[in-house]
Amino acid sequence: MQGTPRVGRLRHAPRLGSRRPSAYPSTVTRYRIDRPPDLDAPILVAAFDSWIDAGDASSNAAAQLAAGGTTVVEFDGDALFDYRARRPTLRIVDGQLAELTWPELLLRHRRVAGRDLLVLAGAEPDFRWREFAADVVDLVRELDVALWISLGAIPAAVPHTRSVNVLGSTSRPGLLLGDVQPGPSGTLRVPSAAISVLESSVAAAGVPACGYYAQVPHYISGPYPAATVALLDAVGRHLDADLRDDALVEEARQLRERLDAATTLEETTRTYVERLEAMVDEERMPSGDDLISEIEQFLRDRGGEGRERT
Repeated sequence: MQGTPRVGRLRHAPRLGSRRPSAYPSTVTRYRIDRPPDLDAPILVAAFDSWIDAGDASSNAAAQLAAGGTTVVEFDGDALFDYRARRPTLRIVDGQLAELTWPELLLRHRRVAGRDLLVLAGAEPDFRWREFAADVVDLVRELDVALWISLGAIPAAVPHTRSVNVLGSTSRPGLLLGDVQPGPSGTLRVPSAAISVLESSVAAAGVPACGYYAQVPHYISGPYPAATVALLDAVGRHLDADLRDDALVEEARQLRERLDAATTLEETTRTYVERLEAMVDEERMPSGDDLISEIEQFLRDRGGEGRERT
């Protein structure tokens, strides 16, 4: 089967206790796979364009990781996306409809520092999350994935003047590298993201799984490259490789300078940032209530879930 394209099939079976037959046909195309030969214990990194992608940090990190890679799996967008929420982009040239670019979800492969790396990235699915998770578990098993790494970014009451803090999730002790700790402590209930559904499903299947979630200052609008760099550093520790991009590091430096200048000019903002600095310097982890408050505000600012792409 190695190196041979294959089309996966959805198996639609009624759930336990269901009194209604499935409304879907018995089999529909779900993904196309072209397995690369000789994969050796690959690490799979996953990140989606979703609400848990504050500052575009995780999706930009995934794009950096997948650059130049070969497509291994292509999922069927018609089965996963609501095109009224994620509209395809239309390019018009001199009044002529020239090109449609559709949202996509791809698994790509490349080798980094002698290791096989798989990157699952793209738009977060709108539909069939449980079926999608089952598909991904099947692929993880077929491709002999040795470690699953989720990437995300969350809005938080942190200042841009301090290094990016990264929270972790893990299916077992010892998977998180560096000074990243599982957190926050206590019980936290938040709107789930597809990336979390996948991480839970993969872990339940017995595959080691962990996640890195960069905290992005909630007052930042637009991309936050410093968080992208922090996520790349986290993945790099697993690959024993420096994944930083010089252009990205420079972009982060320039944004820091612009934010510093804006803060200096506005007293209210400066006072607020100083208060956040004091909290960080006292090594105060955000409480569950603080974190959910920031997330709720973030979702309100983005119009529900920030999914409209027009």
